[in-house]
Amino acid sequence: MSAPASLLSAQSEIPAAKQSSENDPFEAMANRFDRAAALLDIEPGIARMLRAPEKQITVSIPVQMDNGEVEVFTGHRVIHNTARGPGKGGIRFDMHVDITEVTALAAWMTWKCAVVNVPFGGAKGGVVCDPLTMSPNELERLTRRYTASLIQVFGPNSDVPAPDVNTGEKVMAWVMDTYSMHVGYTEPAVVTGKPIVLGGSYGRREATGRGVMIATREAVASQGKSLKGSTAAVQGFGNVGSVAATLLAHEGCRVVAIGDRTGALYNKAGIDVDAAAAWVARHGTIEKFDGGDRITNGELLELEVDVLIPAALENVITTKNAHAIKAKIIVEAANGPTTAAADPILNDKGILVVPDILANAGGVTVSYFEWVQNRGGYFWPEDVVNDRLRESMTKGFAEVKELSERHAVDLRTAAYMLAIGRVATVQRLRGVYA
Repeated sequence: MSAPASLLSAQSEIPAAKQSSENDPFEAMANRFDRAAALLDIEPGIARMLRAPEKQITVSIPVQMDNGEVEVFTGHRVIHNTARGPGKGGIRFDMHVDITEVTALAAWMTWKCAVVNVPFGGAKGGVVCDPLTMSPNELERLTRRYTASLIQVFGPNSDVPAPDVNTGEKVMAWVMDTYSMHVGYTEPAVVTGKPIVLGGSYGRREATGRGVMIATREAVASQGKSLKGSTAAVQGFGNVGSVAATLLAHEGCRVVAIGDRTGALYNKAGIDVDAAAAWVARHGTIEKFDGGDRITNGELLELEVDVLIPAALENVITTKNAHAIKAKIIVEAANGPTTAAADPILNDKGILVVPDILANAGGVTVSYFEWVQNRGGYFWPEDVVNDRLRESMTKGFAEVKELSERHAVDLRTAAYMLAIGRVATVQRLRGVYA
């Protein structure tokens, strides 16, 4: 990981975005942290504590493959901050996993939990592998060995993993079972995003997409408009993007474009999102779905729509294309879709950006509900889960909006100020153990 820049001391002028953060996820997070910390006038010592991860763990994971050969994979787990509660964050299986990315994502989880006032800290993990080339048995052995290597880290009171890129309910079931075998009793609260029958929560699979829809509805309403009759483009049609697009369409929003790794579709009259989701459930991608004209994902980002929802990759809105964005509102369903260097360009254009740490916090919110239900041994019906998610997301948006107006800053800076302020308050009260 590149060395963090020197912590900026509190000052009346907000530090400008740094060009070096354009492609570095940790520097992007740190840049935004410094801007918010300066406005909050946080003591340098507390700021240094909040900026740095508590733990960065790298493990070697030997796995016997189906052909009898032993391969050694690299796994990471980063605990960014646990001042407000156990670490919380997903596990991803991907060839592009590295410690810098995992550290940035862990920090984002800290701020995401704090901005919606969920009593978790931030964590993240991943294994460098290509799961598409591995058999189910190889993936199970990989998951179990990774979990065993981190058995002293994971726990319902210390670090609670969840699904992420290329992981899901089955992987969480393997993590839960491995942990339970080591401690000698069944412990469903060690992970979230589990199958319902193993203690998962109703509404968890749709939670992130539903939260994006709620954030979008609040953002549109803040501009005196309604979702009904508004237009939206959604880049990324996986679990988050497809759920968000479907729920937006059901609210009366006209989704005119959707995209995934195979390209994008545009239909001025509106895409049949339910049909597109059904097609993807059968075929895996929107490729060959006859629902509109073929365009590129780059063209999708530059469509003239009311709402743009980047729900796929990080760093898709940069200094190279931010000037061409025509949407009135951007709702960041993905983690880090906008680079820090692009922020001032979007602000100068008057585009309202609902930042990722607020917009996609629905997933961790319902993960918290799942953890609470596991701890209490009592489970809520789906309508209760969805209603409590709505309350949490609308309250979070309102608090961020109020702070942005009070300090005359954009929503991203306000969200970081709200989150960092909450964590800093707890850190001051707890003090420094010596």
